[in-house]
Amino acid sequence: MSASAIAPAHVVPRTPTGLAPARRLVGLAEERRDAKEQWDAKEQWDAKTWGSSTLLLGGAILLWGANWPVMKLGLGHVSPLWFSALRFATGAICLFAWQAARGEIRLPRRGDLPVVASIGLLQMMLFTALGALAMTRLPAGRSAILSYTTPIWVIPAALLVFGERIERRRWIGLGLAGIGVLILVNPYAIDWHDRDVVGANAMLLAASAAWAACLLHLRYGRGPSSAIQLAPWQMLLAASVLAPVALVVEGPFSGDGTGAFWACLVFVGPVATAFCFCAVNAASARLSASTMSTTMLAVPVTGLLTSVAILHEAPGPDLILGSLAIVLGVAASAVPSRNSRS
Repeated sequence: MSASAIAPAHVVPRTPTGLAPARRLVGLAEERRDAKEQWDAKEQWDAKTWGSSTLLLGGAILLWGANWPVMKLGLGHVSPLWFSALRFATGAICLFAWQAARGEIRLPRRGDLPVVASIGLLQMMLFTALGALAMTRLPAGRSAILSYTTPIWVIPAALLVFGERIERRRWIGLGLAGIGVLILVNPYAIDWHDRDVVGANAMLLAASAAWAACLLHLRYGRGPSSAIQLAPWQMLLAASVLAPVALVVEGPFSGDGTGAFWACLVFVGPVATAFCFCAVNAASARLSASTMSTTMLAVPVTGLLTSVAILHEAPGPDLILGSLAIVLGVAASAVPSRNSRS
C-alpha cells in the first residue's frame, strides 16, 4: 500500500482557543483606528472649510465697510447717479465673465423675475443711489451707520402686513435702533435749518426702508434660482435703470477720467460689488445663519472706522452713541431665535 493511501484526510487546523478573542480585539482596534482616521480627516476638512469661509467673510466685511469712504472719494470725480450706474455695470460685467468661464450663465426663470426686480431695483439701485446722493452732503461714516437702520422698518411691517409674531428681543432691537436714529438726527447733532442736510439724512432712512422692503420680500417669497445665478442680472437691471436716470437728472457722463476716478470705480464695482457678493454667497453656504447675520453687523462699524482712518472724519458723541444703539438694535433683531436655530 502506498504512502498516499494511508495518509490521513486533510484536517483544517483549529485555532487555539486563546487566539480567537485576540484576533477579534485586533480587528476591533483596526476598525476604531480607521474610524478615528476618517474622523480626524473630516475634522481637518471642516476646520479648513470653516477657516476659508471665515477668511472670505472677513475680507468681504472689510471691503464692504471700506466701500463707504471710497465712494465718498469717488464722488469727488463723478456725479452720484453716474457713479452708481457704473458700479453695477462693472460688477455685472465681472460676474457675467465669471459665469461664462464656468459655463453657468442662465437666463432667469419666470419665478425669478420678482426677486430680480426686488433686489435689482430696491436693494441695489435705490439703496445705492440714495446713499451716494446723501454722501454728497454727509460724512461717509454717518451714512454707513444710518443706512443700517432696517429694524425700524422690518419689524412694524412684519407685524402689520404679514401678521408675524414679534418676539420681545426684536421689539428691544426696534427700540434701540429707533433711539440710535433719534440720537443721530436730533437738533444738536444736525442743523435742522439746513434743508440739504435734513434731506440727506432722510435719503439714508429711505434707503434703509428700501432695503427693508427687499428683506421682507426675500423672507416671504423666493425664486427657484440661486442668488449667485441671479446677481449679474440684478446688477444689469440696476445699471440699465440708473444710466438713463443719470442722463436726465445729471446730464452727460461726468467722470473726469483721472487715475483716482478709475481706482475708485474698480474698487466699488469689481471688488466691493462683484467679488464681495461671491465671497458672502460662498461663506453663507458653509456658515450658520446666526453667524452670518451677526457678523455682517461689522460692515457699518468698519465703514465708520475706515472713514475715520481714510478720510480723517471725527465722530462726535452723537455718532458714537447713535452707532452703538443702532448696531445693538440690529444685533437683537438679527440673531435667530432658538426655535429657528433648531
